[in-house]
Amino acid sequence: MTDALNRLSEEGVAIWLDDLSRERLNSGNLAELVQEKHVVGVTTNPTIFQKAIAGNGAYNRQLEDLAVRKVTTDEAVRMITTSDVRDAADVLRPVYDASNGRDGRVSIEVDPRLAHETAATVAEAKQLWWLVDRPNVLIKIPATLAGLPAISAVLAKGISVNVTLIFSLERYKAVIDAHLTGLEQAKAAGLDLSQIESVASFFVSRVDTEIDKRLDALGGEAKELRSKAAVANARLAYQAYEEVYGSVDGGKPASARWAALEAAGAKPQRPLWASTGVKDPNLPDTLYVTELVAPGTVNTMPEATLDATDDHGVVTGDTITPNYADAKAVLDAVAAAGVDYDDVVRVLEEEGVQKFEVSWNELLDTVTAALRSHGDN
Repeated sequence: MTDALNRLSEEGVAIWLDDLSRERLNSGNLAELVQEKHVVGVTTNPTIFQKAIAGNGAYNRQLEDLAVRKVTTDEAVRMITTSDVRDAADVLRPVYDASNGRDGRVSIEVDPRLAHETAATVAEAKQLWWLVDRPNVLIKIPATLAGLPAISAVLAKGISVNVTLIFSLERYKAVIDAHLTGLEQAKAAGLDLSQIESVASFFVSRVDTEIDKRLDALGGEAKELRSKAAVANARLAYQAYEEVYGSVDGGKPASARWAALEAAGAKPQRPLWASTGVKDPNLPDTLYVTELVAPGTVNTMPEATLDATDDHGVVTGDTITPNYADAKAVLDAVAAAGVDYDDVVRVLEEEGVQKFEVSWNELLDTVTAALRSHGDN
């Protein structure tokens, strides 16, 4: 065993777990990961909840109560998922307190069917914030075109936000702008900016999956670029982050716009590396952890990736900021080979929303059947 997870933490990478279930809560496993594996946050999504609830007896008692009350399936899903998030937030509350609200956060996503509806997303975010009723929750809003103004509107109300499903550098820059706009509106409303937290979830492995598929189709020398684009893309995202928020060590100054907000107590929106489980078995299983180390970042890992990093991950320090030129060269080479970056990220966003919608509908079907079963007893 190595202490790679401790080294990651020392390098300024917040380690979050990309998973949650009632079984994990009831067994004490989440608390154990916090104590022993340097986990300081949790992210969830519709797929995680669908897998957690399907066939798991830990939810039976609550399902029985919900069935007796004859609640709708949508209400039952929200009662179940917010209950898990609330309990996880309580487990992580000491981390939240010790980090002055920076970490100890648990994320819950708005209904993915609302991804292209701004007003409905804002209303759902407000409802989730109220339902969970914990200061250390983050409301996940997708970085769709309709999601951007929703992000600003929700932050403006003092609600902390995890912006999800970011694939492109251009969209990430728009997310940063939405963050600044929301904080400026919150400031104008007299809110305490120090209490508003945000992360921007930049997806990693899916970028390689889609680009590698296209490189393989091109064949020849193009295949030599396989499995390089995702890390390059994320590294250039961090460069975009530094251009606005400045570097942690002070070597790169912040933009004037951010400096004004920071002076009012605001905290930067940290880049969060999501989708960090390696999809290609031929790649090192810690690739999207050890190659994306830089201060002021978050890496949310499936448990298998967390364990792999703990077991044999090699953390050598900052692997992002010294490699901006190489990262740009990789994306330039991918484009020169004939891969359309704009089309790649468009496809990934559409598929990302669709996959979460499918998981959400499967979750609704699972809970509908469970309510019917318990109602018949």
